[in-house]
Amino acid sequence: MSSSHDIAVRPVTEDEIPAWLNALNTGFLRAPESLSEQELKDRSAHIDPPRTLGAFDASRSRTPLTPADTTQVVATFRSFPQELTVVGGRTVPADAISNVTVSPTHRRRGLLSRMMAHDLTAAKDRGDVVATLIAAEYPIYGRYGFGPATWTTEWTVDVPRTGLDPRWSGPADGGRVDLVDGAAVRALGPALHDRLRRAQPGAVSRDERWWRVNTGDLRTHTPWTDPFYAVYRSAAGEIEGLVSYEADDTWQMKQPQNTADVNWLIATTPAAERALWHYLCSIDWITKVKSGWRAPDDLLPHFFPDPRAASLTTQADWLWVRILDVVRALEARTYAGTGALVLEVVDRDGFADGRYRLDAGPDGASCLPTGQDGDLVLEAADLAALWLGDESAVRLAALGRVREQRKGAASVADALLRTSRRPWCPDIF
Repeated sequence: MSSSHDIAVRPVTEDEIPAWLNALNTGFLRAPESLSEQELKDRSAHIDPPRTLGAFDASRSRTPLTPADTTQVVATFRSFPQELTVVGGRTVPADAISNVTVSPTHRRRGLLSRMMAHDLTAAKDRGDVVATLIAAEYPIYGRYGFGPATWTTEWTVDVPRTGLDPRWSGPADGGRVDLVDGAAVRALGPALHDRLRRAQPGAVSRDERWWRVNTGDLRTHTPWTDPFYAVYRSAAGEIEGLVSYEADDTWQMKQPQNTADVNWLIATTPAAERALWHYLCSIDWITKVKSGWRAPDDLLPHFFPDPRAASLTTQADWLWVRILDVVRALEARTYAGTGALVLEVVDRDGFADGRYRLDAGPDGASCLPTGQDGDLVLEAADLAALWLGDESAVRLAALGRVREQRKGAASVADALLRTSRRPWCPDIF
């Protein structure tokens, strides 16, 4: 067993990217395979070496039976720039974390902690307000100050039970639904998504590569099958919704039992959402629709005369946030009510540690470090869970995760921080 002195955590060089990608596949339990030159070129193009960390085991590179260039990377970690929308529609710069793995031979040696400390320190120095990630496992990231800031839901719709008119042939509002191809999605999608994410707390930015990968224009290691795409145009001709979906081919006793599986659906108006869900439920042979990842308070079930036709199949944490700059984070968002609150944030890593006085109202907010006693004492991870308006300080107090120093402070926090609609992140990264 190698000692921690044999393992260096550092950014990769361009020459080390193939070994880093092999280690990434190992950590995610993907079958070992040689990367083609084209795949290596495509995947390397979006990797920024200074923000791509590896753990390099020097003792393994000295093993005579195994080539160093394919075995020395034993942990992976990557971050990239992102914009995150907060309550009120402003965006803050975020350090988006992805591709985190530790090889099964090198668990419990502090490698993730070292990579995380390296990345978060760099993010703080850059001026990022928060760090973000999608957690594969719940227990891992709380110890690094991350808290679940948004949740996600999946529904399975029993189409015959919805109560929708089976003769439905299009929206009654003058809009229309049309099938389009991937090239049209790449042309229409970015502007539509930009309108959505700037109005949706918890949403994050997408780059050009996202649209290329998710329309098959850029192939990664995942086998690709062309999906169907449909677009909703309002009566005025405005693009207000897009959906990507696939369908299986299941028949029983000469009866179609096909399922439409939604890859993603984005819409900027309820009319577009309704039209696209009705369209999916109107396709001949489709008897079930799987919704894909949706907001926890999604309107989907209530578009049907019988909402029970949509069965909840998944409800789980989704976007995790780590606050690096409390002042900028709390001043960036808006507040429906008026009030003042002193938050005492406990952060063992020091990024958010301190006491902060928040004075907030509909016209703006001021957040300043203060020497006043805290009204609420909470961990950095719990502040992250409250920040986008989803979690309740009263609930956290009942769980013993928030401590009231001033009676009623948790209720004041809820009146200031909670939102009427829940935050949602439509993306995985």
